[in-house]
Amino acid sequence: MKQLMKVFYWGAMISFLGSLPLGVLNVTATQLSVENGVKSAFVFAIGAMIVELVYVFTTLRAMNWVSKRIKLFRLFEWITTALILLLSINSLIAAINMQKISSVVPAEASNAFFSGMLLSALNPLHVIFWFGWSTILIEKNILHTNNNNYNFYTTGIGLGTLAGFAVFIFGGNYIIHQLLFNQTLINWIIGIVLLITAIVQVYKISQRPLMKLLRVSGE
Repeated sequence: MKQLMKVFYWGAMISFLGSLPLGVLNVTATQLSVENGVKSAFVFAIGAMIVELVYVFTTLRAMNWVSKRIKLFRLFEWITTALILLLSINSLIAAINMQKISSVVPAEASNAFFSGMLLSALNPLHVIFWFGWSTILIEKNILHTNNNNYNFYTTGIGLGTLAGFAVFIFGGNYIIHQLLFNQTLINWIIGIVLLITAIVQVYKISQRPLMKLLRVSGE
């Protein structure tokens, strides 16, 4: 149970922190909260979360297959590291350019759930983000490739996503304006953290003995 709670914690923490940078989804949730109320905004958030969890579930099934094939798993570790590096560069570029994001869907309560599902489905970063972090957690022997681990992991991700949306929903315009003001700093921090993560991953992958990879892949 301790290991499962650890998986739950990592899923929730990564999901929550990943929800904080400004994007179309959380900006739209804020808009709905201000114009139509908290209930409408949470309906939107639930729609977005459901699609994200579908992406996570699909990604984990792919990971389950990949992790049992040693050479392929090693290749995907390098691909994941490259994706993390690209996300880092994207955050740093956003920090330099100070890009601002606005809502792209009408803030109508009747369409909130389906708007959340649609915008979430059109966000390809879900797959990249969770494939990357899931690979890292498997490599660190935190996430095991079995159903119990996956269930606790996805539950944590779902709650972490809702908690991230809640910051914007309850904070309303005040939060959005404060985050816009500090978005450059947030993007710098995220970019630097991801860059360090990518560098550490390159070092660990290049230094890790084959027998350790065999042990991780077999669990």
